Amino acid sequence: MTRVKRGFIARRFRKGILDFASGFRGAHSRLFRAANQQEKRALACAYADRNKRKIEFRRLWIARINAAARKNGITYSLMIHSLYQNKVFINRKTLAQVATSDDYCFSQIVRTIKGRKD
Repeated sequence: MTRVKRGFIARRFRKGILDFASGFRGAHSRLFRAANQQEKRALACAYADRNKRKIEFRRLWIARINAAARKNGITYSLMIHSLYQNKVFINRKTLAQVATSDDYCFSQIVRTIKGRKD
């Protein structure tokens, strides 16, 4: 059986990984084995952080809604509960945007919720 050296294909594979790792520091950008391990770690962390970003934004929106709700004399949990009871389906992102940009509109939402207690 003839010997297969894989010269071009192996070089192309290694070059792709080293190109990906070009912004890393030290040996992680120059040596293939270290760069390969660092690439796997970087991709795993990127995947986890994409999901973590969603959690952090939701936490931020809740904090903003809570601050605006307390300014209007109601707690966050009571406000969300009242929204669902009154079948007002508005998500937290939109509610947080309204709370930060338009105080009057947010206070009208709170007033509507308080007035409609069944």
